[in-house]
This record gives sequence, C-alpha cells and structure tokens, in this order.
Amino acid sequence: MRDILLIVLIMWNMAGFSETLKFDYTQSGQQSWYNDFPECSGQWQSPIVIAASRSVALPLPALEMIGYHDFLPLPLVLTNNGYTVTMNFKRDDLRKRTPYIFGALLDENQDYELENFHFHWGLRNSRGSEHVLHGTRHPMEMHLIHRNMKYANLNTALQHKDGLVVLGVFFNLQEEDNDLLKPLISHLPEIQFANSETKLNTSIILASFLPQHLNTYYTYRGSLTTPPCNEVVTWIVFASAVPISFKQMSKFRLLSNGKGILADNYRLLQDVHNRKVYVRRTYSFGANRNEINDLDISTLKWYYE
Repeated sequence: MRDILLIVLIMWNMAGFSETLKFDYTQSGQQSWYNDFPECSGQWQSPIVIAASRSVALPLPALEMIGYHDFLPLPLVLTNNGYTVTMNFKRDDLRKRTPYIFGALLDENQDYELENFHFHWGLRNSRGSEHVLHGTRHPMEMHLIHRNMKYANLNTALQHKDGLVVLGVFFNLQEEDNDLLKPLISHLPEIQFANSETKLNTSIILASFLPQHLNTYYTYRGSLTTPPCNEVVTWIVFASAVPISFKQMSKFRLLSNGKGILADNYRLLQDVHNRKVYVRRTYSFGANRNEINDLDISTLKWYYE
C-alpha cells in the first residue's frame, strides 16, 4: 500500500502538483528530505557543479528536437503549485504528436516525449539556477521533462533508470525585455497565489524558450531535484543561456508560495561521486569529421570504475 501511495504522489509531483509532497527548500529542510524520501540521499543526485575542465569532451551527436518549432496544443495550463511555476498541456489533438527528442547519448531508437516544464529562480539575481556552470549560478533555470516513450506512462517511467530526460536551460539578465517570453510571463499575475492556475488563450512555441545556440551541451546521469529524488534522469544542460530582462525576472518574484515570496526554490548542490559528465564538442572545436563518424557512443560509460 505504501508503494502504491508513493507512486501516486510521484505522478502528481511530476505533473506539476508538488503540493501533494510536502517539503522545504530551506537548507535545514533540504537536509531532512531523506527522512521521508530515502532516495534523496542517493549517490547520483542532482543538481551538480558543471565545468568544462572536469568534463569529457567528445564530438557527440546532436540532440534532435522534433516539434519544438510548432505551437503546443491548447489548452495550456500555467500553475503556481507553491513550489514552482509549471506549464502543462493536454494531448487531446490526435492529429499532432507531442514534441519529443532523441539523439545525443540517449539510447538508440528511443524517443522521449515532453511531459511539462517548470522553473527554478532566486530572490536575488546572483542565485536561482539549480546547476552551477563554470562557477556561475544563473538567476533562473528551466527544466523540460521528457518521458521515455517505451514506457506507457510517467508512473512506469519513474521506475526505470532510463525513464526520463530533463533539458536544463539557463537564463541570463539583460536590460531589454525578451519578447519571446511575453506569452508566458504576461500570465504570471493570474497565478500570484499558491495553488492557482490559469489557461492560456494563445499557444506558445517551445523554441522561443531555448537558447539560440544548442550545439554545446553537457550530459550526465542524475535524479529529480525535488522529492522523491528518483535517480532516473539523463540530464542535458545547454551551455548557452536565454536572455530575460530584470523587469521580466521580477515578475516571478511577485508570486506567493502560501507563506511568503515564491523564490529560492533550488536544491543544494550534490556530490558528483563517480559520475562522468560529457560535453559535446563538434568538429569546429578541434575534432574532424572522421572522428565524429568513428565515435561509437554505445561504448561510453556514465560512471568511472
């Protein structure tokens, strides 16, 4: 019975209803996550510090992103669940396939379908992202959650090591508004309070929320960054960031978590342990086309032995 309940809670959490699982983002609160969620004390947890000097540079295949330049099917539901802002959508239109990804170091012939995406941000501009890249903590990070389509549903995927792929996207501050973000940010006042949601009357294109340059990415094996911290995630974190204005960033900090300001909703950094972090370097970074063609990614290991 306990296992069944946990599975149900996991599904609600990943669907954007994290209030089902009660946890605390304070330092002391995070250090006690493992009391209720033992896997949060695992060896391969996320987020981590990412640095080129500690990554294995290879001419890895590109990440293929299908449907990212198409409009997401309506209705889109934007939710403030007290822990983050989540965008969910329904899959009622059978004429359109949900955006999906493949390639990179993912298993051959495996597609990963988008489930939803959400954000982590700080109260101050010097913090907010979960991953730290080259010693920098960005003011915000977006996570796009994808389910391995060989599993019928999220429930099943969460029970397998190759169940999920999460794309990590950083945001950098600038003076001018990023017009591509307006279709989402303009609706944030409608979800000011915890456990509120709003339906978007206009659709969005996922590519609008991605960096212009996707050639360089870092990838490693890790976990969900919220309880229950399942170690079922292949992370792909892009090196380039998306611009966002100071004014647009402030809109996130006007939201409430039910007790105060919704911000600093990022997890403490976790130990890398024996994991490898790969960074994609194409032939333009020194490898020639023969090296790219000769690379057998099936022989690459995710961990140091």
